[in-house]
Amino acid sequence: MEVTPSYRESNRARLREALIHAARDLTVEHGWDGVRMADVASAVGVSRQTVYNEFDGRAGLAEALAVSEVQRFAQRVRTQMFANGGDPRGAAYAGILMTLEDAARNPLVKAILTSGRGGADELLPYLTTRSEVVLTEAGRVIAEWAGVHLAARPADRVALAVDSVIRLTVSHIILPRAAPPATAAKLAEVFVRLLG
Repeated sequence: MEVTPSYRESNRARLREALIHAARDLTVEHGWDGVRMADVASAVGVSRQTVYNEFDGRAGLAEALAVSEVQRFAQRVRTQMFANGGDPRGAAYAGILMTLEDAARNPLVKAILTSGRGGADELLPYLTTRSEVVLTEAGRVIAEWAGVHLAARPADRVALAVDSVIRLTVSHIILPRAAPPATAAKLAEVFVRLLG
């Protein structure tokens, strides 16, 4: 039996999404350092205290914003990978290429990568030192694809390939060295070789 969320839960979810969306827009416009909780509240038409209550402060808002963006990326990666069926190289290439190209033109990612470095609640750590959100979300999507298409491969080998390609892709988002198609081709090759 499916449980329908209550009116209050639905309203809270909509409010949370609106606050995250406002924080995203403000980050793109001013950089994360320029985002104030009062501005996020004003953009949605609620009190500053409402924002604090929902996210337990600026660090909580940064985390919610990072999680929301990573989940959006992960779902697009899922679509790309499943569109390539059971071809490990093709699926990896499609998912990596989409990620690199989207990250290169995503205004939030640009704002994160060009923000000032310093505060514990910055967004950049969600791509670097606190990247468990990226590893978990992207890993879940790739593991779902692998469960369908690579079920015969040893689980530890698949896990190593998945973790490695995610970490390498993130490093190329932060510090790109070549055009996305060339990087995606190399990382897809790494994925295939790690699978054995």
